[in-house]
Amino acid sequence: MTSTESYSQRIDALRKAIAETDAIIIGAGAGLSTAAGLDYAGDDFRREFAPWIERFGITDLYTGGFHPFESQEEYWAFWAKHIWFCRYRTGALPLYHRLLALFPQAFVVTTNVDAQFELAGFPTGNIFATQGDYGCFQPASGSPKKLISNREWVERVLPLISDCRIPSEMIPTMPDGQPAAMNLRVDDTFVEDFHWQQQARRYSNFVGDASQGRLLLLEFGIGYNTPGIIRLPFEQFAQKFPHTTLVRFNPGDPEPYLQDLPRFVPFTEDINQILNDISKS
Repeated sequence: MTSTESYSQRIDALRKAIAETDAIIIGAGAGLSTAAGLDYAGDDFRREFAPWIERFGITDLYTGGFHPFESQEEYWAFWAKHIWFCRYRTGALPLYHRLLALFPQAFVVTTNVDAQFELAGFPTGNIFATQGDYGCFQPASGSPKKLISNREWVERVLPLISDCRIPSEMIPTMPDGQPAAMNLRVDDTFVEDFHWQQQARRYSNFVGDASQGRLLLLEFGIGYNTPGIIRLPFEQFAQKFPHTTLVRFNPGDPEPYLQDLPRFVPFTEDINQILNDISKS
């Protein structure tokens, strides 16, 4: 199918694929959390980050993460607010609860770092978060390959932010005393700890086990920022595995890079409406 097929035809194809599948893999990018209501540049951002917008000219959370703050006190004040906004403020968003209700046995591979799948109740053993987690600190050096939760630090430091700074004594460190960093893949110091390695193996094994059966790939909100992690591999699976269907939910870039995918269903429509429609009897 192509995006020029009627909406009802594509909905029927999706329902059929869900009914007949043996295994489901959800692939999720930033567009899914945006659709769920976690907007990095919307009204919530402008309200909560007004001091940073006024003082530093920050226009959105993503580019704000690369702002050249002049001090560690400024840097960690921004990141404390950033972590809270994306990881702890909302809890699980309704769209993720709906995905769990529809696809409770799915394996999830995601480039998102907001832990929404885990918060919604997807089993942690079925989630491979390839790019890290807003909720974790790692050693800035990348070694040892261990992570710690940052929730307690965030809760302690938020009330202490003043003039877009935190007190110097609140700059985070690891248990061994070395500087902490966010567990986000920005360079080769990114820590792939035991859990990350375990989930990478589980994902690989899941793909291998499902490859000869009727596999359904549900790809949500993945563009061309990091296409080599999920988007292009999903197309390769759909081309290589004999009974695999790829369903792509993407309002801006629905069409595949690879040609002649035998079972491909693209959607540009609102994901909430699509989930409503496939749930109807």
